[in-house]
Amino acid sequence: MAKLTFLGAAGTVTGSKYLVEAGGRKLLVDCGLFQGEKELRERNWAPLPISPGTIDWVALTHAHIDHTGYLPRLVRDGYRGPIYANAATCELARILLPDSAHIQEEDAEHAQHKGYSRHSPPLPLYTVEEAQAALARLKEIPRSEAFRISPEFSVRGYDAGHILGSSSLELTITENGRTTTVVFSGDIGRYDQPILKNPATPPRADVLLCESTYGDRDHPGGSVSDQLAEVVNRVAKRGGSVVIPGFAVGRIQTLLYLLRQLELAGRIPELPTYVDSPMAITATNLYLAHREDHSGEFARAEKHDGDPLDVHDVHMTRTAEESKQINHVDRCLILSASGMLTGGRVLHHLERRLPDARNAVLLVGFQAAGTRGRALAEGAKTLRMFGTEVAVRAEIVELHQLSAHAGQSELLRWLNGFEAPPRQTWLVHGEPPGLSALQGLIRKRPNWKADIAEYRQTVAL
Repeated sequence: MAKLTFLGAAGTVTGSKYLVEAGGRKLLVDCGLFQGEKELRERNWAPLPISPGTIDWVALTHAHIDHTGYLPRLVRDGYRGPIYANAATCELARILLPDSAHIQEEDAEHAQHKGYSRHSPPLPLYTVEEAQAALARLKEIPRSEAFRISPEFSVRGYDAGHILGSSSLELTITENGRTTTVVFSGDIGRYDQPILKNPATPPRADVLLCESTYGDRDHPGGSVSDQLAEVVNRVAKRGGSVVIPGFAVGRIQTLLYLLRQLELAGRIPELPTYVDSPMAITATNLYLAHREDHSGEFARAEKHDGDPLDVHDVHMTRTAEESKQINHVDRCLILSASGMLTGGRVLHHLERRLPDARNAVLLVGFQAAGTRGRALAEGAKTLRMFGTEVAVRAEIVELHQLSAHAGQSELLRWLNGFEAPPRQTWLVHGEPPGLSALQGLIRKRPNWKADIAEYRQTVAL
């Protein structure tokens, strides 16, 4: 009998890994890193509960590190099969994984230099070379057509609207002459957003795995452009800078689009704007290239105004030296990764800008428990970085409207797209409040059965 094991994103929003077994073969859907709390991060260092060498195939919903970031370890530890994903996801993974490895190598080197690691010597979770070995196993599959992996497994992708290339995967399992359809929602995006098409719901599912990141709440109403303009104008007036920790894929491109629209309308000053993330710079080019993902609004803006992401005084800083030069600019916008402040160049900007009350930090996405981003959102007076405590005097602003995850009502809208209730719904990729709230709402629907997945739980399909 086919079965499913939750190896990640069960009771938490990171580490997505779902193992499907049928006919003696094994398919892993997503292979992400755990992030946030120390207990979760330590799972990345522990052996996978199943030997990677026994897994036959991997399929990806999208390229974010919490869905792909464990691939280098998987390959290093013995996985030898293909990694299936659509073209945009493959291209993004080729920039995300080496960048992730590079950050880990830099962090290990910095920890060695500063002497604040409990390991001797500090080691990266994986190296750039190991990331490249994983990328060599990528195999492109069609974006929205059925792809037969094996006699047991066939997959079809549906636009998820979360980031470029993001998909909900419809997996058809054939075993002993019987077929079962399992849908993996992946990360569901927002409706009516500037760049990407709306999420699309697969028509049917016997078993559904549904993300629950914002299962307990909706995003605030109101105009995100109005609020973004208010922050930029307020901080510029007092001579400060706005540091925006953003996910290099998705969030930074949306911010560039909104800033350009505000500039064109004369609603904000044309400040020096630094995209200080090589990964974000490359991802921005990919967003422009993959027109199959573009919403009608983005296509119209491109037709009438040229490149919709081309802010007036934008500086793309690829090198470390270019990044350091930003320190000498007192009135600017800095868009840099990572979005939850777990690493990357943004930490150096925060170390410099947080102690100055003229500045602001704009949090524009979900901040997982245990991350520096969550600490700032909860009012931390100091933030620990590079082994020292940095005073937080800058203004901290949260802009929840820019989240790339569906809010509660949008998740329900997506669920309404099924022709009939799935036989079983498993709630994943959420923290306990979101999981419980969404479960309660789904169970109120006629004939809907919803349960919360547990880490390492195995269920029959």
